[in-house]
Amino acid sequence: MTPALSRRPVHPLQLRASAFSRFLFGHPGMAPVWLLLRLYVGWQWLSSGLEKVGNSAWVGVNAGKAVTTFLQGALKKTGGEMPDVPGWYARFIENVALPHAAVFSYLVSFGELAVGTALILGLLTGIAAFFGLLMNFAYLFAGTLSSNGLLVLLGLLLILAWRVSGWWGLDRLVLPRWWGWKTQDP
Repeated sequence: MTPALSRRPVHPLQLRASAFSRFLFGHPGMAPVWLLLRLYVGWQWLSSGLEKVGNSAWVGVNAGKAVTTFLQGALKKTGGEMPDVPGWYARFIENVALPHAAVFSYLVSFGELAVGTALILGLLTGIAAFFGLLMNFAYLFAGTLSSNGLLVLLGLLLILAWRVSGWWGLDRLVLPRWWGWKTQDP
């Protein structure tokens, strides 16, 4: 190493986002687009959660019955040449989820309600989208496709746009107070 090179401070490579991505994920002018997307995803979670909370197989006397049925169906998808459920997830189902089916039933039901409500209100939008994403991945690992793929994509977009996706929502009021940010109106 030459003496000139050894004296230079080493700085990590800093990549600047493109103008398009800065506009798409960070400009308040995109707030209407993110509002529509947020309301759609939030309604999907909220309606699913309301359906579960109103069902005694999810919450109440028979809590855990629906989760047990779902998880046993997932375990049937672990065999064959191309299983839909990976072996490590099957072990999680057998050793953790099934023995605590009632707990998972409440977690799923009220988790869906919480994610849906937070997204619709625009409250901690990025965090709510993250937890929605976790639930979507859990359903996908259990071999259930349905709308989970689309909700994963939309959840990822909401996470990327966390700074502006709640602009027309409670994030605009809450985030500056919690983190001391200053906001600019569009």
